[in-house]
Amino acid sequence: MRLFFLLGKSLTHSFSPAYFTDKFRRLGIVDAEYSIAELPEIDAFPEWIANRNSLAGMNVTIPYKNTIIPYLDEVNDEASSIGAVNTIAVRPKSNASSGFYPNFTLHGYNTDAPAFSAEIRPLLRPWMDTALILGNGGSAATVRYVLQKIGLNCITVSRSKNDNLLQWGELNAPLVRHTKLIVNTTPLGQFPLTDDFPPLPLEAIGSEHLIFDLIYNPVQTRLLQLAQAKGCMVQNGLGMLHLQAEKSWEIWNSAE
Repeated sequence: MRLFFLLGKSLTHSFSPAYFTDKFRRLGIVDAEYSIAELPEIDAFPEWIANRNSLAGMNVTIPYKNTIIPYLDEVNDEASSIGAVNTIAVRPKSNASSGFYPNFTLHGYNTDAPAFSAEIRPLLRPWMDTALILGNGGSAATVRYVLQKIGLNCITVSRSKNDNLLQWGELNAPLVRHTKLIVNTTPLGQFPLTDDFPPLPLEAIGSEHLIFDLIYNPVQTRLLQLAQAKGCMVQNGLGMLHLQAEKSWEIWNSAE
């Protein structure tokens, strides 16, 4: 039996287990199983993985996309550039004397980047030359990497004070009115706290804005409801999630 896991902190309502369980059923795959692994802190990872047999791959979600990296044997170039990993391939090794783990090596990838790129590109309009990214975690790093690669300027909003970041209190109407692409990478509005939403000055958004919310549960967050009522184009994270899951499956079944 090949075992796959989703690593995170609070995973009760996660998408991946149901998605992959259904995929295995539809394709008649009987030698694979996908489960969740809730870790209280990332430093519990070595002990957790030491007790896993038949481990074949993992996905990684909030809040460990950044902090998982020191526990991996190798990280591919794109994930290294982003500074975030959401997919880990487990590969057996013949030389038990080298590496972090005696019987296998862990290889990190970022499948969020190609998934977000595929979702956002068809939605972009010529006047969207700057993006406002809400949040500054692993998902924000991925969004920033993709948008900068496309050629957009990026402004990141965070709780932290930094020369390269805005704080939430600096998020004003003129800035939002000028910045036509807004991407929410925070968990604000995610189930079960579905009434929450980022503190955007909603009077500044309109029909030329695209509001992309990476949250997929609920399908339409409070932020997207409010934005749609103002005439904005809106998009949730469900399509992106499907694409990154399929890319993860490709990596796990690759011989690389």
